[in-house]
Amino acid sequence: MAVSGWIDLHCHLLWGVDDGAKTLDESLAMARALVELGFSVVAPSPHNRAQYAPRSLADERLSQVRQALAANAIALTLHPNAENYFLDESFIPSLGTPAMRALGAGAYALVEAPYTSPVPSLPDLIFRAKLKGITPLIAHPERCLEFEKDGRAAEAVAAGACLQLDVGALIGRYGPRAKKLAKSFLDEGLYSVAATDLHSPVGAVDWVGRALKELHQRAGPAGAEALLRLHPARILEGLSLES
Repeated sequence: MAVSGWIDLHCHLLWGVDDGAKTLDESLAMARALVELGFSVVAPSPHNRAQYAPRSLADERLSQVRQALAANAIALTLHPNAENYFLDESFIPSLGTPAMRALGAGAYALVEAPYTSPVPSLPDLIFRAKLKGITPLIAHPERCLEFEKDGRAAEAVAAGACLQLDVGALIGRYGPRAKKLAKSFLDEGLYSVAATDLHSPVGAVDWVGRALKELHQRAGPAGAEALLRLHPARILEGLSLES
């Protein structure tokens, strides 16, 4: 996949489906902010939880936002995605079936762990997903209690999962603990992807811009390129990051 700008695989751009954009105007404002920041591809990731909109509405919104981007000459390409919940009983059974809400071509699924609860079954969940041919891309581990355990992030990667950095953590957007873990995981080379997890256009150009600058300074140009473009492009195409 030839992409000229950055790729965001975790972003709540679709309006009226979860705790992200509330209106189409907000979706367009977020899109304009992302383009200004250097992004050209986004895989909007509405929450796949019972308390949020069903898949049918999320799919409808994806189509509507695509049309609105074209009508407003906003150069942002959108791909299918959802933020699944690892502890949802329906998640593992859905993998490899039409019910699966996959990322891009379908070989990966964006999935989040709970923020404040342990997940002792994490290695087993990763193993079961891999058995079905799906690689979990774990959202913002630096913000989740389970990954505060020494070595747990490295264990998840060794088990076959990929980790997604929430760039805001690098500038303290989620507190000092998440900032410390994010920098540690980044320095250890545990992340496969960096993303915005953008929920609102308010202040987006400022805080995401500062976070991206911090990422470039800490990971270096080649590291930032891998996290923001090369690896996300391969994930969208369903390709291994090892080849």
